[in-house]
Amino acid sequence: MKIKDIIEVCHGELISGDINIKCRGFTKDTRTIQEGDIYVGIKGEIYDGNTFYKEAFNKGAIACILDNKEVIRNVKDNETIILVEDTIKALAELAKYKRSMYNIPVIAVTGSVGKTSVKDMIYNVVKTQYKTLCTKGNMNNHIGVPLTILGLDKHEALIVEMGMNHFNELHVLSNIAKPTIAVITNIGTAHIGNLGSRENILKAKLEILDGMNNGTLIINNDNDMLRTVKYDNLITIGIDNKSDYMAYDIEMKAFSSEFYINDKHVSLPVGSNAFIYNALFAYAVGRKVGISEENIIKALETFKLSPHRLEMIHTDEYTIIDDTYNASLDSVKNSLGLLAKVDGRRVFIFADILEVDGYGEEIHKNVGLACVDDDIDVVICVGKLAKYTYEILKDNDKECYYFDNNDKLIQEIDKIIKKDDTILIKGSHSMNLLEIVNYLEGKNNGENL
Repeated sequence: MKIKDIIEVCHGELISGDINIKCRGFTKDTRTIQEGDIYVGIKGEIYDGNTFYKEAFNKGAIACILDNKEVIRNVKDNETIILVEDTIKALAELAKYKRSMYNIPVIAVTGSVGKTSVKDMIYNVVKTQYKTLCTKGNMNNHIGVPLTILGLDKHEALIVEMGMNHFNELHVLSNIAKPTIAVITNIGTAHIGNLGSRENILKAKLEILDGMNNGTLIINNDNDMLRTVKYDNLITIGIDNKSDYMAYDIEMKAFSSEFYINDKHVSLPVGSNAFIYNALFAYAVGRKVGISEENIIKALETFKLSPHRLEMIHTDEYTIIDDTYNASLDSVKNSLGLLAKVDGRRVFIFADILEVDGYGEEIHKNVGLACVDDDIDVVICVGKLAKYTYEILKDNDKECYYFDNNDKLIQEIDKIIKKDDTILIKGSHSMNLLEIVNYLEGKNNGENL
């Protein structure tokens, strides 16, 4: 694209500069800007990104797209500025335009749990044969998805993670990305406070099909809600229910697993049952885009977990399982299943699952029951909702502790944990349990002594 293309696609106005400049990359963050990028100023809840356009030019931006004319002052001759009505809408239109230039496999991934891990595992498979662009981190919303697509540059495949909190969000993202393959990992209780029921969550997740032209849908056939889906071009994966791709003869250890798919032996460097489903999704996508079984299996066996997702931290005193990235009832149960396989004393540090509204009490009581079922030795609860978990555990005579916040827990944690404990730490991202991980790891390194 050139600047003149951006103006045409976005119905923008050239305030200054050269319409023939070629565009390389797009960013909304001046902290990560690279020489030659186009900076997009976006108004946030706290800051107006438009006001940082001078900083963007100073850091090497080749042009800026803005929607606040009032901040534009003292423009230099070499500063190319495009004014649009709404920069977020402009991003979406530019991403649609960029997507239309590519006739490549586009794999969209959504679901209540495991989106990022599934996306990463699919990427590990697809990149064995194709030059692949993949969503970085959690850039899975109305800003992150367009920015990912705008990163296309001679790529042969694209993998986009799509998140949502409300109806119509996936409809918009799907119509931008135009997936050729859609993956729905599961339908759980994440965002049930916004959508009201699991039936509505399913309805919202199926919006991922809205931008597809009879593409392929891949679903988890063991999920009770997804099992009801009817679609012409459907591929199913599963363990318990008959599916197109199934895992069987499963041998699960605490930190590894072995199983078979289509008579092919697979080893994974993680023991969670959830990652067997992830591997099945990656296997199904790989076969759909023409990757050999041998290359798929090799990619699965060399897969590495992303930071803060069942990340193992071994210290001289104990083993920490850092699963602090986020939490839902389903993901907590999966992680507890892994912890239950560990030898020795098992400790679970748990903080609130958020965005559950009126379902909070029920969900957190279910976490407590899951801890009882998995015979977790010690449970430490943090946060307002986690008190429901604590009460269930106390009623079942389990060793458990409750704290209002992380600071109070840190003051007492050394009295609770013991040498050789395995400690699983999990809660919603904004509960900031990474503070606990950092304390325990730092303490062992002598930083807090």
